[in-house]
Amino acid sequence: MVPAVSSPPTSGDHHDAIHWMSKGVGIFGMSRQIRVILLVEDSEDDADLTSRAFRKSGVNCRLVRVRDGRQALDYVFGLGEWAGRDPNLMPVLILLDLKLPCVSGLDVLRQLRQNPKGQHIPVVVMSCSTEEADIVASYDLGANSYIRKPVDFVEFAGAVELIGNYWLALNQLPAAEGGLP
Repeated sequence: MVPAVSSPPTSGDHHDAIHWMSKGVGIFGMSRQIRVILLVEDSEDDADLTSRAFRKSGVNCRLVRVRDGRQALDYVFGLGEWAGRDPNLMPVLILLDLKLPCVSGLDVLRQLRQNPKGQHIPVVVMSCSTEEADIVASYDLGANSYIRKPVDFVEFAGAVELIGNYWLALNQLPAAEGGLP
């Protein structure tokens, strides 16, 4: 088991840290460095499905879940509840729902891309929406990918494994953004 992500002092039930480390399953050459994925999801069912899918996939990661857009921005920028967070635990990937309370997913994306701390973090929009306007707006605001959430768990688990393997094993980030030197 991976050491826990430190929770902010006023945590309550607004966010979760879900931890696991695979038993070496994954793509050849995949880093053993544990990387943080920020899951921004208000639906308990979708968050649970995502968590189970990542566990099943064997992708080495630490999944930190927040329930709204404000918490997502606070995590990335080290504000609010996350002001004391270890700045080395920046997410190397953000899985972002669009329909969120407090701050919408599109507004989160906009604010991430306007700030040097968030502009290079890959963001995969995972939404139930198939509206062309949502897809276009996501890409216009700098999303790296837009994926419609599958309903079937097997299909969803397969999609999560592909996401994890691509963004954590194959994609190369700048060293300052969590990439390997």
